[in-house]
Amino acid sequence: MGVLTAFMRGVTRLNEVIGRGIALIVFAMFAFLIMEVAFRYLFNSPTVWTNELTQMLFGIYAVMSGGYIMAHRGHVNVDLLHSHLSPRGQAILDILTSVVFFIFTLALLYFGYDMASESIASWETSYSAWNPPIWPVKAAIPLGTGLLVLQGIVKLLEDIAVAFNLSYYTPETQEDEKGEAL
Repeated sequence: MGVLTAFMRGVTRLNEVIGRGIALIVFAMFAFLIMEVAFRYLFNSPTVWTNELTQMLFGIYAVMSGGYIMAHRGHVNVDLLHSHLSPRGQAILDILTSVVFFIFTLALLYFGYDMASESIASWETSYSAWNPPIWPVKAAIPLGTGLLVLQGIVKLLEDIAVAFNLSYYTPETQEDEKGEAL
């Protein structure tokens, strides 16, 4: 069980670090949009690149944050039935519905990897007036999806442990070196 616990802890820690880093992109997007507004309305000189760059940064932000959000149980949940069940019942329902999650995310991983590979191979650009490379944005799709799939595996293992009353690791019960919950 030690290897499994280490895997679960490692995946959650990885998503935690990446999620906190990716969250900083919001400040860059904010700065670029404020700059664009200032150039456009104060100096009557709009930029060609700020809106497109902000959209690309938001795309990276959206796809790379999925694992972090799952680790913190932040994804939208239809709670009509789920909230009325015991923790064990919730875990069993989550195990059953994880099939749909894995079908979707593994398909996204497969097709996202294919799309990113083609984009990287051709050094794809946006063909706009600014014409930035968009292959890094497309490369973020399989990377972010892979992190989400790994965190989904952690969630599934936690649910199996709850459903079958096994001793297990959860991020909520573990503490880091400083005594803070992970």
